Amino acid sequence: VPSFSWNFVESEFFVIDGDSLLLMFLDKETQYLNFFYQIECFLQDFTEKGAKYVIAFFKDAEQMYFPYPHFLFLRTALIEHLRHNTSTTVHTEFSSCLSSKWEIFLKKSYPYFIILSDIGLTSLQTDYLSILIAHSLSKKINVVLASGQEYDILRVYGYHKMGTSRFSRKHHLWHKSTLSHMEGCGCYPPGALWPLSHPRGSSCLLRVRQTVHLLKQLWPEGSDIRRVVCVLACAVGLKIYSNMLENGRSKPLSPEAAADLCRMQCLTVTFLLHMPLSQRAQIRIMKSYASIPLHEKLCTHFALTQLSDTNDWKLDLTYLPDLNDDSLLINLAHYYEVKYTEEFKKELGKEMENEYQCLWDTVTKLAMKYSFGDAFPIRKTSQLFLEQEQTLFREEIPNIGLISVKSDLVEDYAGDVLKDLPVLESNDPAVTSLIKYKEFDELCHWHSGRPLTEEYERVQCNADAKSRDPKERRQIQKLQTFRHFYGSTLEDSTSKLIVRQDDVSGNANAAVKKTQKKHVSIFKRLKSKEEKKEHEQWKALCIPTEKEIKANLTVGINKLEKFLKTLKSKSVKFSVEMTGLSACLEVWKEHCREQGNKSKDLRKAVQVMRRIHILLEKYQDLLEKQHLQKLTRYLRLLGFENLACSLSDSTGESNNQNISNYAIEVGPARFQLQYMDYYLLREERNDPDPRVQHFIPDTWQRELLDAVDNNESAVIVAPTSSGKTYASYYCMEKVLKTSNEGVVVYVAPTKALVNQVVGTIYNRFTKKLPDGLVVCGVFTRDYRNDVMNSQILVTVPQCLEILMLSPRSQKWTKRIQYVIFDEVHCLGGEIGAEVWEHLLVTIRCPFLALSATVSNPGHLTEWLQSVKRYWQRAENKIEGSSTNSEKNFTRNCRVKSKVQEQKKSYRVRLVLYEERYNDLEKYVCSLKGSDFIIEHCHPCAALTVNHIENYGIPSDLSLSPRESIQLYDIMVKVWQQWPRAQELDPEEFVCFKNKVVIKKADVRKYEQELKKELRKWIVLGQRQKVTVVTGLALKTVYSFNIIIIIPLHIIKNSIRVHLTDIYFILFALRFNVDSVERAAKNVFLNLLKKQKSEQYPNTEREKERLSDELRKVKKMLIKFNPQKIFHRLRFERRGYLQQMMALRGIGYHHGSMATKERQVVEMLFRLGYIKVVTATSTLALGINMPCKSVVFAEDSVFLDALNYRQMSGRAGRRGQDMIGNVFFYDIPLPKVERLIKSNVPQLKGQFPLTVSLILRLMLLAAKADDKADARAKALSVLKHSLMSFRKERNAEILKIYFMFSLQFLIKEGYLDQEGNPIGFAGLVTHLYYYEPSNFVLVSFLVKGLFHKLCQPIKGSTVFSEDVLEKLVLILANLFGRKYLPACSMKYKCIFCQSKVFLEDLPEDFADAVNEYNTKVEENFAHFLLTTAKLADMEQEYRLPLSKTDFTSKNWHGSELASYLMDNTKSISAISPFACLSGVVDNDLFHGEVINKAVLRSLGINVTNCPLLYLNKYDNQGRRRPLNAYALDFYKHGSLIALTTDNWYILPFLIWLNNSIVYNMVHKYIFLFLKPSHSRTWGWISC
Repeated sequence: VPSFSWNFVESEFFVIDGDSLLLMFLDKETQYLNFFYQIECFLQDFTEKGAKYVIAFFKDAEQMYFPYPHFLFLRTALIEHLRHNTSTTVHTEFSSCLSSKWEIFLKKSYPYFIILSDIGLTSLQTDYLSILIAHSLSKKINVVLASGQEYDILRVYGYHKMGTSRFSRKHHLWHKSTLSHMEGCGCYPPGALWPLSHPRGSSCLLRVRQTVHLLKQLWPEGSDIRRVVCVLACAVGLKIYSNMLENGRSKPLSPEAAADLCRMQCLTVTFLLHMPLSQRAQIRIMKSYASIPLHEKLCTHFALTQLSDTNDWKLDLTYLPDLNDDSLLINLAHYYEVKYTEEFKKELGKEMENEYQCLWDTVTKLAMKYSFGDAFPIRKTSQLFLEQEQTLFREEIPNIGLISVKSDLVEDYAGDVLKDLPVLESNDPAVTSLIKYKEFDELCHWHSGRPLTEEYERVQCNADAKSRDPKERRQIQKLQTFRHFYGSTLEDSTSKLIVRQDDVSGNANAAVKKTQKKHVSIFKRLKSKEEKKEHEQWKALCIPTEKEIKANLTVGINKLEKFLKTLKSKSVKFSVEMTGLSACLEVWKEHCREQGNKSKDLRKAVQVMRRIHILLEKYQDLLEKQHLQKLTRYLRLLGFENLACSLSDSTGESNNQNISNYAIEVGPARFQLQYMDYYLLREERNDPDPRVQHFIPDTWQRELLDAVDNNESAVIVAPTSSGKTYASYYCMEKVLKTSNEGVVVYVAPTKALVNQVVGTIYNRFTKKLPDGLVVCGVFTRDYRNDVMNSQILVTVPQCLEILMLSPRSQKWTKRIQYVIFDEVHCLGGEIGAEVWEHLLVTIRCPFLALSATVSNPGHLTEWLQSVKRYWQRAENKIEGSSTNSEKNFTRNCRVKSKVQEQKKSYRVRLVLYEERYNDLEKYVCSLKGSDFIIEHCHPCAALTVNHIENYGIPSDLSLSPRESIQLYDIMVKVWQQWPRAQELDPEEFVCFKNKVVIKKADVRKYEQELKKELRKWIVLGQRQKVTVVTGLALKTVYSFNIIIIIPLHIIKNSIRVHLTDIYFILFALRFNVDSVERAAKNVFLNLLKKQKSEQYPNTEREKERLSDELRKVKKMLIKFNPQKIFHRLRFERRGYLQQMMALRGIGYHHGSMATKERQVVEMLFRLGYIKVVTATSTLALGINMPCKSVVFAEDSVFLDALNYRQMSGRAGRRGQDMIGNVFFYDIPLPKVERLIKSNVPQLKGQFPLTVSLILRLMLLAAKADDKADARAKALSVLKHSLMSFRKERNAEILKIYFMFSLQFLIKEGYLDQEGNPIGFAGLVTHLYYYEPSNFVLVSFLVKGLFHKLCQPIKGSTVFSEDVLEKLVLILANLFGRKYLPACSMKYKCIFCQSKVFLEDLPEDFADAVNEYNTKVEENFAHFLLTTAKLADMEQEYRLPLSKTDFTSKNWHGSELASYLMDNTKSISAISPFACLSGVVDNDLFHGEVINKAVLRSLGINVTNCPLLYLNKYDNQGRRRPLNAYALDFYKHGSLIALTTDNWYILPFLIWLNNSIVYNMVHKYIFLFLKPSHSRTWGWISC
C-alpha cells in the first residue's frame, strides 16, 4: 500500500504540477474527449473528497513537447479548458521552479504538498521533473508522486517524500546549470515541431495571427471554439502546405489530397457539433490511424494560444475538450475510401450539409489566394489516409445467470432485487458442475480430528483467572499488581469496593437504615472535630503565609492554593481566602508606593481581583456585611468605583488621595478580560450530584449520567480533557453493582489505550466475585486474558467483531449491557473503519460513543438512531416468533432475570459540548539571526474573507479573553465609524457593565458578537477592512514573562535548554520516528555537556537548593519508586539508554517502541520525573499524558487538521493548568494558519462489504445456536452501512454486490445452494483480514501445490533449505505485501545482503493466481453489467468537473451517422466517454481497465474487486515491485542489513530506522507464529 493517505478538509491546500497531470493520462490510444474526461475524473475525485488545490504549468516545460506535437496541442487545450470552464485555479505565470514568482508563491501559500511525476516523455523531461522534485524538497515542500496513486470512496493513497532543508547550495547551482543546459540546447529530435525561435515556427505563428484577424471579420458575432479551431487549423495548414510545395519541398500529399483531408476534418467537426455522445459511443471500433501532417497540429496549438487572448470577440469555449475525434475521423475516412460509391451513398442530412458547407466555405475564404475546390464531393482524390487496418475479434460476453440460493437471510435482504435478476435452471451446466464439499462445521480440525477451539481462544492467553496452574496464578498476581500500579499513575483516587445491590436482604436493609441514622450523628461529630483541627492548622500557618505572600507573591500564592486543596471545611477555606486577599492587597499597595508615577505591574492587582472573584462566587453564603464592605473598599482602592457601587448600595466615604495612588488606570471590564484572562471563573454548578463524589459535574455531564441511568445510547462530542470519559466509568460501576453476570465492553482503537483503560479500571474498582470470575478482562490481537469470565472487557474493534460474529459466542453477547466506543471518529479512519461500522450495527444493547473530533455528529446520530429503530423492530419480532429451541437457548443462557428485565431504551442522545475547560493560546517560534522569537498567534489571523464566506468561522476557533479584547481594539482601529463600536466597548457591553465577576460564559457571548460583526462586515461590503483586521491580528506580539530558549539542536545542531514557567513540554513530530529518537538523544547529550562546562557562581547556595529538592523527591519515592518502573526495561533493546535519559527527565514515545518502553515513559511523565517528551502522534488517541505545553517542532505531511486537534488537546488538562500553550516551531506561517482554521474531516461511510465478510455473515446465520438473533445481526450489517444511509441507489448496489459475492462463494465451493458453509469456509473466514490472499491460499491447497512443494529430503522428515525458502517466497507474495514505487527499480543492483525486490511466484503458483483472478474478474464484470441500470445517465453524459453536457438535444439524425454506428457493440456498463476510445463491456473482464471504464455515478472502482495482482503497474506502465523484507529477514536474520538495504529506496517513502523495520518484521512473523494462526500452518503442513 502506498505510504501516505489523504483525508482532506477545506484548508489543506496543495499544488498539482500541470505537466505531471498531463503525463498521468497521456496515451496515444486515448481519444481526445476521453482524455479530458479522465483528467476531470481525477480532479473531481479530489474535489468530492473536499480537497483544495491549484494547478501550475511552467512555461519552460512547454518545449519538452516539441517532439510530440499532438501532446503539445493537448497541453494547450487543457490549460485553456481548466481556466475557462472550471473553477480550478491555473497558474501559468511561472517560467520555472527557479523563478522569483514561484519562490514568492511558495513562501506566501506554502502548499501541503506538490503532486509531481518522476518520469517524462523524454530523458530531458525526466531530468526537468527531477530538478523540480529536488527544488521542492529543498524548499521543505512535501512531494507526492503522481505515479502509483490509488483511491477508494474516502481517500487517495500515494507515495510521498518529506520536504527537508538539507539540500545544499551545491544542489541549487546544479539545478541552475542543468536548466541552462536545457534552455541552450538547440537541437530537437526528428519529427519535432519548430520552437518559436525557429523561422518556421515564427512564420506559422504569424499566419495564425493573420488568419484569426480575418476570421473575426468573417464571423464578427463569434462562434463555437470547435468551428473556429477547425477552420483556422485547416486554412493555415493548407496555406503552409501549399507554400512548402511552391518552394519545392517534399510533397507526401498532393494539394488536392491535403484538401480532401481537411474536408474530412471539417466533416468530423460537423458531426461533433450535432451528434449526441450517446450515438458517438456506438461508432464502430477500427484499429487504424489517419496520417495527419505535423504542421496542422502546430497550427491548432498556435490557434488556441492566440484565441485565449481574444477578449473582444465572443468565443464559446464550453466544448474545448471536444475539438477532435480520431475515431470518428477514421470511420469517415474508411467510409469514403472503402465503401463510398454512387450506388452506396449515405446522406448527411440537410442540417449537417449546411454546417459542413459553412465550415468549408470559411476555410476557402481564409485561404485567400489558394483554391482547394468546393465542399462537395468530399473526396476528390483516391489518396489513402488510413494505415495499419486490423480486423477485430470480439469475444462474446458470457450470459449472466445466478445460481439460486435458498436462504431466509438472502430473501430478507436482497429479495426485492433478486426478482429482477436472471436465475439459472437447476439442469444448467453451471449448476450441475458445482463442487460438492462436505458441510463445514467448527467442531474439529479436518486434518487431525482434534477439537476446534473458539476463534478468540486462538489468541495467546497471558493469564486467566480460571487457571489452576500455580505458575500461571503467580503470573496473574504479577499482572494485577502492575496494573494497579500503572493505574495509580493515571489518577489519585483509591480503588472503590463495589457491592451488588441484591446482595443485601430486606432485613439487612432495615438494619442498615438504623445504623445510617447512628452514623449521621457520628459523622457530624467527626466533621466538627476535623473542622476544628483545620482551624488550628490555619491559625499556625496564617502569619507565615502572609509574610511569604508579601515576600514573593507568586510563591506565596502557590503555597496558599496548595494548602486550600488539602482543606475540607468551607469556613476554614473562607478564612484562608480573606487572609490571602488582604495580603495581596498589601503587596499591591506596596508596589504602587515603590513605583510612584512609573508603570505598574498589573499582575499583582490581578491576584487581588482573583481573590475577590473567588470569594463572591464560591463563598457567597458566608459573606457578611462587614466582609462585603471590605470588598467594596478594596474595589474602590483599585479604582473600580462602578463595581463598588454595584456591590454595595451606598457609595460610602473614601480617601480620594489614596484611591488615586492605588487605582488601576484601566476600566474594570477591560482589566478583567485583558489581564485576568485565564483566571476568569468558569460557569460551574454548585449543586452536588449524588452520583458523583469527587467533583460537581456540569450540566452536559449530568445528561450523560441520565442517559446511562435510563439505559439510553449517546453520542458524546466534547473537547479533549473536558471529562467525557467519566460517564464510561459510571456506566461500568452501574453494571458491576447490578449483577455478577452483566458485561460492559470498552472498545479502544489502540493497544496503548487498552492498557491505559485497564489500569484505570484496576485502580477504580474492586469487587468480590465468585471463583473464576474477575472484574476486568483484556482482548487484543496480541494477547488476551479473562475474555469470557470478566464483567468489563477492554478490547480493540477487530477483536470484539470476532466475538460478535462468532456463532458460538452468542451466550456471551447476550450478557453485554453496555458498549463504550472511545475515539469513535476512527469510524472514518484509514484502516479498520468498516469494523467500527459492523460493531455499531450489531450490538443490541445501549452504547456510548465518545470523540473530540467529529464534525458531523448530527448525521452520525441519525444513522445510529435508524439502527436502533431496526433493533427495536427486530427484537419485537424475535420475541414474538421464537421457536422452542430458541426459547430453550435463551432459558439456558446464564443471565439472571434482573439483567434481562432491565428497562430497554432505543433512544440515541446527542450530547454536544464545544467549550474547552482551558483556553489554548498559540505561539509561533522563529529564528531571527541569533535571537529566538516567540510571537503570539491570534486565531483570527488565520482567517481570510474567502474562508469566512465559504465555510464561516470554525465553531472550535475560540478566543481567550485577552484575544477577544485584542480583536475589538483592532476592529475599532480599522473602522473608526463602526456603528456598534460603542455598544461592544467592554465597559458598555451588556454582559460586562458594572459586573464585579465577569465569567468565561460572559466572555464567550462577547466573542460571538465580535465574530458575528466580522461576518456582517463582509455582507455590508467591508471586505477590505476584514482583510486588514486579520492582517493586524497577526502582527500583534504579546509580551509575557515566559523565558524560553528552545533546544534548537533538536532539529539543527546546538543550543541550551532553559525553561521557566512551563512545566511540561511535549514535542510532537508526526511519523518521523528517527527524528523523535534523535531529538531526545540530542537534548540528553547537550545537558551532559552543559553540566561539565558550566558551574553556578554560588555553589553552596545551589547545593542547599538541591538538598531541599532531594528531600521532596525522597518523599515521592516512598510511594513511587522509579527503579520499580525501570525494572520493566531490563530486557528491552534500548532499555539502558532510555533509563539514562529518563534520569535526566527526557523521554521519547512512538508506535514502533515496545509496549513496556512506552508504558515506562508514560508513567514517569505522569509522575513528573520526565519533563520533556519527543513523540509522534501515538499520543493523539486519548493517551493520558497531561502537559502544559505542546510544541509542534517539525512540519510533516501527516500534520493535518485531525492530528493537530488531537495532539494540541494534550495541553492544558482540566484541573491541572489554567491555560494550555501550543507552540509551532519550524512550521511555516501559512501552514499554521490552515491548521488553526480547518475543520476536521466529516465521517463518511466506506464501502462496507467484502466477500469474506459476506461468508462470515452466512456462517453466523447458519451455525448459530440462536438463528433469529444471528439473522438479525447479519441483516443489520447488510442493511445499515453508513455509505447507504438515506441513499437508495447505494443500498441497491450493495444488494447486487451481495448476490454476486454469493455466486462466487458458491462456485468456489465455500457455500452450498442453501447458504450453508462448506469446504474451506472456516479457513477463509479465519484469515478474513487478509483478503484476497485467504482465497488464493485455499486455491493453492485445493490444487495440491503445497503438497507438491513440501517434499522432505529423501529418507528423512526434514525439508531442504530450497523448499523452505520457496515456501517463504510464496507466503511473502500472499501476506504482508508492501508495494514500492516503480522508480525504486533503478536501485536494483546496489544492495549488499538483501534482495529488496521480491521475486515472482513459481510458475505453477502464478498460474493458480491467474486462474483465481480470471474467476474474480468475470464475477465482478457481471456485477458491473447488472448494476449499470442504476447509473444516473444524465450525469454520465456530462464531464464530471466542468459539467459540460454532451446530450445534444437538437440532433435530428443522419443516414451516414446511422451507418457509422455498430448496433452489435455492447457498452451498457461503460462510460460513454470511455467508449470513444474503443472500450466495450468485454473490457470489464480485465481489472486494469475497470477504473477508466466504469460508470462514474455508481461509485464503484476496482478496489471492491478482490484481485491479487501478480504485477501492478503505475500510470506510465512501469511495474511496481513488492518489497522482499520478509524473505530477506528469513535468509539473513539481520535488522541492520534490512534497514541499510531498504534505506536506498525507502527514503522517498518514510524515514526508516531499526525500530520501524523491527515492527514490520515482528508483525509478519506474528502473523504465522502466534497461536491464533497455528490452524493455518496445520493446513499447510498437511
